Amino acid sequence: MKPLSISLRLLLFLGCVGCCFTATSQTSLTLNQLLDSALQNNLATRDARLAIQAANEQRREAFTNFFPNISGTALWFNANKSMARMDIDPSEFITPELGAALAQSLPAEALMALSSPMTMTMMKNGTIAGIEAMLPIFTGGQIINGNKLARLGEQVSQLQLQLSEKEVEAQTEQYYWQLVAMEEKERTLDAVDALLADVAKDAQAAVDAGVALRNDLLQVQLRQNEMASQRLKLNNGQALLHLILTQYCGLKGTWTLAPADLSAMNALPLRDQAAISLLPEYQLLQKNVEAARLQYKMEVGKHMPSVAIGAGYNYHNLLDNNRSFGMVFATASVPISDWWGGSHAIRRKRIERQRAIEKLNDNAELLKIRAQKAFNDVMEAESQLTLAERSIEQADENLRIHQDTYHAGTSTMSDLLEAQLLLQQAKDKRTDAFIALQNAILAYRQATEGE
Repeated sequence: MKPLSISLRLLLFLGCVGCCFTATSQTSLTLNQLLDSALQNNLATRDARLAIQAANEQRREAFTNFFPNISGTALWFNANKSMARMDIDPSEFITPELGAALAQSLPAEALMALSSPMTMTMMKNGTIAGIEAMLPIFTGGQIINGNKLARLGEQVSQLQLQLSEKEVEAQTEQYYWQLVAMEEKERTLDAVDALLADVAKDAQAAVDAGVALRNDLLQVQLRQNEMASQRLKLNNGQALLHLILTQYCGLKGTWTLAPADLSAMNALPLRDQAAISLLPEYQLLQKNVEAARLQYKMEVGKHMPSVAIGAGYNYHNLLDNNRSFGMVFATASVPISDWWGGSHAIRRKRIERQRAIEKLNDNAELLKIRAQKAFNDVMEAESQLTLAERSIEQADENLRIHQDTYHAGTSTMSDLLEAQLLLQQAKDKRTDAFIALQNAILAYRQATEGE
């Protein structure tokens, strides 16, 4: 083999330095940091914040209905013929007495013109322009209630943001604890591998000394292969979940989880059932009732008389004469035939309001049941964790006894490996029980915490 060139060695050295730098410069993130990143970058929360901005613009738009509606018009036209025409025969209006008097004072040519028919035309072309302002005085409460609905929509969008944040927080925590569980199970595999390595070393020495069968060594090697298979599946799951959490939280660059303490049990603060009224889910139901009430009033207002006043300024030159004028006016509109179908629409809105009230009452009870179930789940998860920790103690003592009896020659390798497997399963169950407790506490917080 030819020796490596100096430049190639330098490139390999820099590559190794770069790899070491990347590995040591990874960001270590805690749960709170992941939550902060998810709340800022997740699509659900970003969309909810945009919805708040849209609702704010809608409220401002509704407020403009209190002001006059100003409009301007302009028209220029040129027709192929006059729009107005009048034929006049003066002789029809001249009596014999008037004709005799005119004959004495007018020349003959003028008298001839008066006796001939004439045609008058006008408005073949012209210009019309005007501007007017209309101010609604009474619209059956539609403008007032429309503004209340717009403000209500803004409040609903704020509550929707709270719900989105709760959902993002819950999903982020679930991903976090899943990844923590995988890392803890990997540490358990490390301990099992170390134990199996010692057992394999002892078994190899015993086989070499002729005091043990090679079957013992093969059993250990089979168990080592099984652990390698479990590690491969676990590492693949970790990599996939790491990618999911990176996308969900909008993270950039390389990162790892900060060490999590799996020994402490979180204290669960008890909450009064009255806290249900502070939940955004409950408040959204209340807003739904309020919206149904306002929509009922809006429907009633549509079928009431409306009154408006206005003022305008207009200009035209239709008679070949520039003419401008101002005016004030008032309008009143009374729907008459609309009440036939409108009465059914009003009753429909009244029914929808009642449905919203009944939905509020029913879901309030369901929210209380959810909170109670979440509390029961926490109590059960705590008990399961206590049992899992007790099982670890028992499995550890069982493994110690089998190690002693195996070395004393009174138990088999199968018994020893079975004891090791029981300890591994007990540790994994303890990890699962701890994660289940964290998820149960999370569900309880989601079911009881409001703003």
